[in-house]
Amino acid sequence: MSRQFDRLREGYQYCRSVTDFRPQVGLVLGSGLGNYARNMDVVCEIPYNEIPGFPISTVEGHDGRFLFGHIGGVPAVVMKGRVHFYEGYTMEEVVMPVRLMKILGIETLFLTNAAGGINRSFQAGDFMMLTDHISSFVPSPLVGENVEEFGTRFPDMTHIYDEELQRLIRDTAREEQIEVKEGVYLQTSGPNFESPAEIRMFATLGADAVGMSTACEAMAARHAGIKVCAISCISNMACGITGAELSHVEVQETADRRAGEFERLVTSVISRLAKHE
Repeated sequence: MSRQFDRLREGYQYCRSVTDFRPQVGLVLGSGLGNYARNMDVVCEIPYNEIPGFPISTVEGHDGRFLFGHIGGVPAVVMKGRVHFYEGYTMEEVVMPVRLMKILGIETLFLTNAAGGINRSFQAGDFMMLTDHISSFVPSPLVGENVEEFGTRFPDMTHIYDEELQRLIRDTAREEQIEVKEGVYLQTSGPNFESPAEIRMFATLGADAVGMSTACEAMAARHAGIKVCAISCISNMACGITGAELSHVEVQETADRRAGEFERLVTSVISRLAKHE
């Protein structure tokens, strides 16, 4: 048994000592979705700081706890607050929550985030479904000892974001009359926003949006055989696009403004998962 899996097993045993709830879907809440619990029937909460060896979110607006309950009748575990590489955690620690959700039972992972728009057809407040990502600017979460219990040493990443789930998001957005754009997400380490020259480079590489999370979590989930989908809220246009200086306050304000519609979209997609499968 690998060292990482042994550590995860301790977290699993603690969670099982608190609840026997078995989630089918994992949902990671990005900026602006901190009040998502109002959309679900919560049966149990577990703060991260009570789980042995578990990383704790230090970012303002990112509460740190698992919420177990039902979303539209679908059993789910929700991460209210994620941890980031820029907080000083290793990539192994950053993706530990995803791996713990896997052994707790999830088969599908829904990732959300706030991102900066690079595609000039985007504007602040848009939603973007991820069709692919670029993670070359941060360390891979799979570096080091391979967790054989999850997957192979050299996992394929051709379809990181499940194509069936992408179709489900498109259909749901159309039915809910919510416009959702599509594109490639690029993850940087943060915590600083990118320079205008970096954004020009990212655009040349084919990125439509940039952020400081998500890609590493998606890779760890894909490695573990979890189906993945993701949606960004374009909370601001990236550095150099408009000439305005960027701030976390702006990111949070835009994410909060679109939170209601974002919540409705996420809830509708998850509610349809049971029928879809």
